[in-house]
Amino acid sequence: MAVEDALARYNAAALKTSAEVIRCYSTSFGMASRILDRTTRSSIEAVYALVRVADEIVDGAAAGAGLPPAGVERLLDDLERDTETAMTTGYSANLVVHAFAVTARTTGIGTDLTRPFFASMRADITRSEHTQESFDLYVYGSAEVVGLMCLRVFLVGRTVAPEQEAVLVDGARHLGAAFQKINFLRDLAEDFSTLGRSYFPDVRPGSFTEEDKLRLLDDIDEDLRVSAAALPGLPPAPRRAVALAQGLFTELALRLRCTPADELLRTRIRVPNPVKFRILAKAFTGRAVPGLTAQGRTA
Repeated sequence: MAVEDALARYNAAALKTSAEVIRCYSTSFGMASRILDRTTRSSIEAVYALVRVADEIVDGAAAGAGLPPAGVERLLDDLERDTETAMTTGYSANLVVHAFAVTARTTGIGTDLTRPFFASMRADITRSEHTQESFDLYVYGSAEVVGLMCLRVFLVGRTVAPEQEAVLVDGARHLGAAFQKINFLRDLAEDFSTLGRSYFPDVRPGSFTEEDKLRLLDDIDEDLRVSAAALPGLPPAPRRAVALAQGLFTELALRLRCTPADELLRTRIRVPNPVKFRILAKAFTGRAVPGLTAQGRTA
């Protein structure tokens, strides 16, 4: 077998591995990615898989295997080094890292995005509570840069005017932030009791109030508003996929707003499958599902 053929087969195996990761961990993200063409979908799956593997290192899988905190941190450091090396050389023996590196080299994803991501993952090992400053840095690294990675995938091979690119970058960052904050809110009790973490500054499950919930959701609604405004600037297929993701999380935000604060500490809110399919149908128009204003009315 020619060297080029061997690499092509390895690339294909790596991308299939990343696709399997997304199927195992995320129905919503997987549903949105299926709207994309095969090449774009494979690239998005490669981004997601690396993010997921890093997240699992710090969120319990490594500890479940018996690794102490220092061992968990070494694993994360090794993963970051391997990722950067693969981004330079185009090869890794780790299939998930290899798939990401191929995608990064094709789309222009660089260490300006991967390093903040790994810094946020490292914070999950060393920090259990956040100030507003550290929270903003954490959300940028753990979520906003992932939105920016996806945007680079969506725009590969396209020329975008600087002013339009600025709108898209702002939208990608805000959508990533909204996703992360919604997940923090619906996992508030579990993060605190299982992982010993409190992400939102000055918010604790034991003293979580309706006012706290509404304040956090008002901030999330603003993130979703900014990200929705950027949708028209995306290419058609990515626009539909992002509209679906936006719609799913907008629906989650609505359900969180309608659920009493004390109930959120006992129940993890989900979007039922029939509602997901309704949002999927709407996403094919390339529009987001209307969310809630700060006053709780449909926008």
